[in-house]
Amino acid sequence: MRKFAFYLFFMAMSIGAHAQEIKPPPMKIGIVGLVHTHVHWILNRASTGDFKIVGIAEPNLELARRYLDQYNLPMSLVYPTIEEMLDAAKPQAVTAFNTIRDHLRVVELCAPRGIHVMVEKPLAVNLGHALQMARLARKHNIHLLTNYETTWYGSNHHALKLLQEEAQTFGDIRKIVVHDGHPGPKEIGVDEEFLEWLTDPYWNGAGALMDFGCYGANLSTWLHKGKMPDEVFAVTQQIKPDIYPKVDDEATIILTYEKSQTIIQASWNWNYNRKDLEIYGQYGYIHCLDGTDMRVMRSEKEGAILVTAPELSAPLDDPFSYFIAVIRE
Repeated sequence: MRKFAFYLFFMAMSIGAHAQEIKPPPMKIGIVGLVHTHVHWILNRASTGDFKIVGIAEPNLELARRYLDQYNLPMSLVYPTIEEMLDAAKPQAVTAFNTIRDHLRVVELCAPRGIHVMVEKPLAVNLGHALQMARLARKHNIHLLTNYETTWYGSNHHALKLLQEEAQTFGDIRKIVVHDGHPGPKEIGVDEEFLEWLTDPYWNGAGALMDFGCYGANLSTWLHKGKMPDEVFAVTQQIKPDIYPKVDDEATIILTYEKSQTIIQASWNWNYNRKDLEIYGQYGYIHCLDGTDMRVMRSEKEGAILVTAPELSAPLDDPFSYFIAVIRE
C-alpha cells in the first residue's frame, strides 16, 4: 500500500513538472500597415517562436513584397484590408504600424472582435480619437497598449530604481529634461511611404511635436507616478519650411507640476540621433545618456560617476514579449 501511494505521489509530481515545462503555443498576431518603419522591429522578431504572424493588412503590394522578401515571409500573409485580414487570419492580437490617424480605425474593428491591440507611438492623432479608443477598449474588455521605444531602455528603469531606493540621497524630483529626435526624417532617409504621412498634419497630427514630443510626455508621466501636469505650454517652429512646409520641425514643451517641471525638446534639427533623459532631484541628478549608459551624481562634492544599467529581464525587455505576457497574465 505504501509503495502504491509513493508511486501515485511520484507520478503526480512528474506530471506536474512536465506541465510546467510545456510552453504555450505561439501567440497569433496580425499586423496592420507597413508604412511605419518601426514595423521592422516585429518583422525581425518573427522567427523567434513566441508569436506567429498570421496576417498582414497592407494595400500597397509593392511595399509588402519589398518587406516580406527582406524577411523571407510569404506574400500569402498579405490582405488588402483590415477586415479581410481579421476575418480570414483570426489573430488573437494586432500590432498597428499604419498612420496615427488610422489607429482609431484599428481599435474600432478589433475591439468588438475581442482582439487586443498595440499601436506604435503615439496613441492617437488627437484627444478625441484617444478617448474613443479608450472607451472601446473598456467596453469590449481588450488590452490597448502604446509602444514607446524608450520603455525598453534599461537606463530609464535603473534611474527610477535609484530614485526609489535612494530617495533621501536624491530627494524629490525638481526638473526633468528630455531630448529626442534626429536631423530630420528626410535627412536620415526614411522610406517614402513613411515620410509621406509623417510630414502631413492630417495623418500624423503634427511634425516633430508628435513624432518626438510623445516620448517626453510618456516618461514624465511615468516618473511622476501617473500625475497629470498642472499646465502645459509649447512653442513650435518651422526652421526648414522648404523641406517640411506643412508641419513643425522644432518643438519645446514645458510641463509644470506643483513642485517640479519637465522640459521636452523634440526636434528634427538635432545634428545626431538622440533619446536621452535628465532627472534632477533636490540633491543629485541622473542622466540617461542612451539605453544603457548613465551619469549619476549623488552630491556635488562627490561628483558624477558613470554607470552601466543592467539589462532588463524578459518579458520587460521587448514590446512583443510584454504584449503577449499582458494578454496571457
